[in-house]
Amino acid sequence: MAASRSPARRRQRSVRVTVAVVLLSTATVAVIAALPTQSPLLLSISSVLALLLGWAAVRMMWTEVLQSRREQAVDRAAAAGAYKSLFAERASEHAEFTVAMTERLAEANLQRRELEGALVATERRATDAEERLARDSRRLVETQERVEELEQQLAVRRAEEADALACWEGEGGETVAELVAWDAESTADQRVRQGA
Repeated sequence: MAASRSPARRRQRSVRVTVAVVLLSTATVAVIAALPTQSPLLLSISSVLALLLGWAAVRMMWTEVLQSRREQAVDRAAAAGAYKSLFAERASEHAEFTVAMTERLAEANLQRRELEGALVATERRATDAEERLARDSRRLVETQERVEELEQQLAVRRAEEADALACWEGEGGETVAELVAWDAESTADQRVRQGA
């Protein structure tokens, strides 16, 4: 507040206060000088003069106080205006910040939901893949077991057929080996006839 006051105003106030003090001092000296004389005329004049000078000093001081109050009110109004503009600026910055943070929060929530959905879908696919893998593994094991059973049955059957063929004799008492040799000879004879 003191920074807004000009040096001319300070001088003027100093003069007002100094003049008020000089007026009161003059009134005091006039009354003190009239008292020892005990003259009613001098006492009356000094009393009226003291009264007038006192009121003049009060008026100067009252003007000084009013002017100080006005200047302080102007300073307070300027500070309030600056605070109001600063508050409006901060309020708009806060509103912008709130909007930006709300948008970021909404985007973050949306991304989180999308990621959660993707995670659930991935977990579901992984579970389905595990189930298919387990099912296919069981089928593979069952198929391998079935193949082993069939191979064993085939081996048993071949052994039985081999035993049966080895023991089989034809109607004329021929063995399988003789029949195979006969078949080979007849095939060779047919080729020779066709070639001739």
